[in-house]
Amino acid sequence: MAQNRNLFRLTRFIVLKLPSLFRFFSKFKTPEKRILIIKTDAIGDYMLFRNFIEVVKNAPLYAGYEIDLLANPQCKDVAVKYDAGFINQFFFTRTDDLDYQPAKTLNLGWRLFKKNYHIILHPTYSRTLINDGLVGLAAARHAISFMGNTERITEKYKLKTDKFYTQRFALPTDIYFEFDRSVFFFANVLGREVKLPGPSITYHKSNTKGIIIFPGAGVVKRSWPAENFLELIKLVRAQTAQTIYLAGGPAEIAIGSYLEQNLPPQTVINLINTTSLPALIDLIGNATLVISNETSAIHIASATQTKTVCILGGGHFGRFAPYPHHIAFKPLCVYYKMDCYYCNWNCKFITANNEPYPCVSNVAVQNVWQAVQPLL
Repeated sequence: MAQNRNLFRLTRFIVLKLPSLFRFFSKFKTPEKRILIIKTDAIGDYMLFRNFIEVVKNAPLYAGYEIDLLANPQCKDVAVKYDAGFINQFFFTRTDDLDYQPAKTLNLGWRLFKKNYHIILHPTYSRTLINDGLVGLAAARHAISFMGNTERITEKYKLKTDKFYTQRFALPTDIYFEFDRSVFFFANVLGREVKLPGPSITYHKSNTKGIIIFPGAGVVKRSWPAENFLELIKLVRAQTAQTIYLAGGPAEIAIGSYLEQNLPPQTVINLINTTSLPALIDLIGNATLVISNETSAIHIASATQTKTVCILGGGHFGRFAPYPHHIAFKPLCVYYKMDCYYCNWNCKFITANNEPYPCVSNVAVQNVWQAVQPLL
């Protein structure tokens, strides 16, 4: 613990103190026609954001500019396959892991500084200390973000990192959905209206139809109970002969095994942790229905215009789901409304480590089935 504290102190020094030195040296450089976009969130966030890269690339304001992207390695396969045509250079780093890696933080900051950016765009409302620090170390002529909140950064650090930006937008209180936040951000950056009906992505069409079930959400606390998925799958199988696939990442291996072991043989095809992200996009795009917790799958399904039922908790209710009415294609969300919604997943209820939050576990199987049944 003491070693971690010392490493964090060193990292904190790098991201809070060194930017002033980097900004001093940047005064002796002429910025290149180059933009850095920082978007280091997970896959779902990236799916709601990625279409705006093309918007920036095609904007007359930035004609002739190169665009670099700093993103989460989780998104690498999607970014490289679908967005490489708009990006000059990718930087893939888990910035959430840099708190205790001062050397790696400094190295990345130096690499960004040497790129001599004219503009940095950081379209994330809940900023972090590390990402703000990298903005400071890159020392671009202009750096733009949101005023933001203190969900992921303490007030004392935010007061310091606010100074790394030349412009920060105040988000109107009536804009909460993540995609709409990006619309607002880029419209203000570009000084023009941004017209996107919702997230979209192309996929390879095939005859691989079927129903895809995502029984996990990355963390157990936000995942519908495994026994509920088991009951739902039995209801689905009793009504349709369509192939049922299980999908997800490494965190869902255990629940996938549980479902397989408690279902008759060949009831489902378990693809958990066996498909690449681009292959998963193709699978979702060709599916007849997706049933999922609130995870990246619902945003991929929206982007491919695949029918979706989302089992939704209340931690970020309305920020990622449900989608607002004006979005062209959206998931059908099933939820159990509680007075404590909008808690940012800081749940006031005491639950075991392996139990989901009450707002998720209280969603009844019958209510989900009522939403699924007409879509089969």
